[in-house]
Amino acid sequence: MLRSPIRPTDRTPRPSPRQHPGRRPARRPGRNSSGATARHPAHGPLALLAAVAAPLALCAVLLPFRGGIANTNVALLLVVVVVAVAALGRRSAGAVAAVVAALCFDFFFTRPYEQFAISKSADLTTAALLLAVGLAVSQLAARARRFRVLAITDAGYLTRIRDTAALARSANSALTVVDQVRDQLVELLQLRGCRFEYGSLLGRPPRLEHDGSIVVGQRSWDADRLGLPDEDVELRMFGNGTYIGRFMLEPTPGAVPSRQARLVAVTLASQAGAALDSLHRPAKAA
Repeated sequence: MLRSPIRPTDRTPRPSPRQHPGRRPARRPGRNSSGATARHPAHGPLALLAAVAAPLALCAVLLPFRGGIANTNVALLLVVVVVAVAALGRRSAGAVAAVVAALCFDFFFTRPYEQFAISKSADLTTAALLLAVGLAVSQLAARARRFRVLAITDAGYLTRIRDTAALARSANSALTVVDQVRDQLVELLQLRGCRFEYGSLLGRPPRLEHDGSIVVGQRSWDADRLGLPDEDVELRMFGNGTYIGRFMLEPTPGAVPSRQARLVAVTLASQAGAALDSLHRPAKAA
């Protein structure tokens, strides 16, 4: 017989102060699944626009002094522009900036001017090095930015787990832990909403497993490529090996939460289950 860790009157979690009854909790704008600031979708096109405009703008500034500046110095200044674009934009933006910079160098600063032709071997070498260095720098900048994002994301995941564990130890209400985990799942998995269902299982919705995988019926779902299925996904919660309830996840179309995020979601649900189980034990002993 299923134990009841929550009083019958508490089976349905009360709406949190941030959630109006009957409405799905919305994601906090401007934050990713780890709580770090998310990049706006327009940053991609803007970065590509900057990759084209920035080398052209520098050439426009330097063009009146073309006869008095060595081409090697011009190439170095263009590399600085490529580095700036690569640091602020994506890898593709840095690569585009490197190509545009090399073309601008050829067109404006090598003889014959305003033609895509180079008569001097030294200028040809400089143009080739400009392109190669620009591409290499864009790759390095993209990799450094990726490592920084991973570090921020990992720190955010650990903070969520630590905060939930602290709340589970200190909370005197099972609903407090459930509400906390529910809100964290919404942000972590980029959900439209999430609800907690206490007790028996109904239906056979897609399921988020303990290893972070998604199962739809009897088949494995490629969540790393497709994201969550376009229907509610259950995340079961256990306490001391006993089924307590489940979180029903409402996916956002197009969102693809990482496997790491899904594993953290499973961990948070396990913490909530352990908290509910421990809160139930004193009442049972009494």
